[in-house]
Amino acid sequence: MVFSSSFFLFYFLPVFLIGYYFLVWRGVKHSHLNLFITFFSYIFYGWMEPWLILLMFGCTSIDYIAARMIAAKGASPKKRNTVLAISMVMNLSALGFFKYYMFFMGGLNLILSRLGLDTFSIWTVILPVGISFYTFQSMSYTIDVWRKTVPPAKNFATFSCYVALFPQLVAGPIVRYNTVAQELASRKHSLDLFVKGLSFFALGFAKKVLIANQVGLIADIVFESHLPGVLNAWWGSLAYMFQIYFDFSAYSDMAVGLGLMIGFHFPRNFNGPYRSASITEFWTRWHISLTTWLRDYLYIPLGGNRVKKSRLYFNLFIVMFLSGLWHGANWTFVAWGLFHAFFMILERFNNKNAYYNFLPKILQILCTQVIVIFGWVLFRADTIASAMNMWKSMLGFNTVSIADPLLSAQIFTPFNVFFMAIAFLFAFSPLRAFEWNQKQSPLRLAGVLTLFVFSCLVLFTQSYNPFLYFQF
Repeated sequence: MVFSSSFFLFYFLPVFLIGYYFLVWRGVKHSHLNLFITFFSYIFYGWMEPWLILLMFGCTSIDYIAARMIAAKGASPKKRNTVLAISMVMNLSALGFFKYYMFFMGGLNLILSRLGLDTFSIWTVILPVGISFYTFQSMSYTIDVWRKTVPPAKNFATFSCYVALFPQLVAGPIVRYNTVAQELASRKHSLDLFVKGLSFFALGFAKKVLIANQVGLIADIVFESHLPGVLNAWWGSLAYMFQIYFDFSAYSDMAVGLGLMIGFHFPRNFNGPYRSASITEFWTRWHISLTTWLRDYLYIPLGGNRVKKSRLYFNLFIVMFLSGLWHGANWTFVAWGLFHAFFMILERFNNKNAYYNFLPKILQILCTQVIVIFGWVLFRADTIASAMNMWKSMLGFNTVSIADPLLSAQIFTPFNVFFMAIAFLFAFSPLRAFEWNQKQSPLRLAGVLTLFVFSCLVLFTQSYNPFLYFQF
């Protein structure tokens, strides 16, 4: 189930909110409210593939039991470490099998066939939606209990609610347990908080429907074309750069908004990433919950910055390699992670500064986003070869297809140019939705609700409505 679907908007969400606030009005305990949220979250998650509920329940049970054993009175360091290791292995095994089994088996069969050996038959494994998000979230809880930075959840119902919270279940942001632990136990509900959440949701919905979906069509046309010209290749790559940002940040805004409606404060996941003046800065602004997760649970345990420079570069390499692999079972994602690792390591050579930091700030931002666009081509392409082919088109090294003028006529319509201009304006504007939503007024609310109604009407006319990060 996706947020930008008529079923979610007009059936699931209204029924959930009416039921939830009826229970709030009756003054039921927060533990019962959590059970209500968990029940609806499991419906939300299992709507298309009900068996996926069992997988999430299994991961939840493993980490709940592990955390209780780790925090048990008198548990020896050896026992604590063993239980943590078992929990990590089981979580990563589930993630590895469902997400990477077909990828690695395909690679193994390719090697065997090149060697003239018999290949293995490969099972078809369905990728569970959002498994990368909720396994990382659940693992962070167990690690934090092991580190003694958070107490274990009081009961299984509370922890189940934390893992299954449907607003951020399938595409983040990745929420740490300590961020919402107090609100799981007791949270406030108010009209002001609900209105703020509604505003977040409505703006995120508008970003998704009015911008991401519109520019996404341009990107798809160009990336599916054969030998586009220089201008068309750049236009399509820029369209994808806007699509993935507005698509993912829209989901994060909607998740934050839904959380506020029921009393939860989720962390910010984006902070104007396309205004970054270096790749290092870009990663402090893009998908912040994943970046900080990798920093706290991988980069710092590897030694972080407090190591020799050669080890520091190795740490950055490992973190970005795994960041790329986390995004998907394809060599293009691995290459994308290593592409960013290369530039981050270069910037470490220059004391965390880009080598073009002598330029005016606006040109530093421009140079950074050119690098980012080339990276997004890797991320979007089906294969590394097709990514290289698009790069060649962008640099003018490809023979241009005779159909390129027809492609130009298709993607440079006034309608497309208008939405690309809107995307450019909001992507690079200093005005951010997160800050804008902190203050509410009747006039702002009226404007946001009008935008939401208009977005709903536009949604009914669209057949193109993917959420890109659902595949991760």
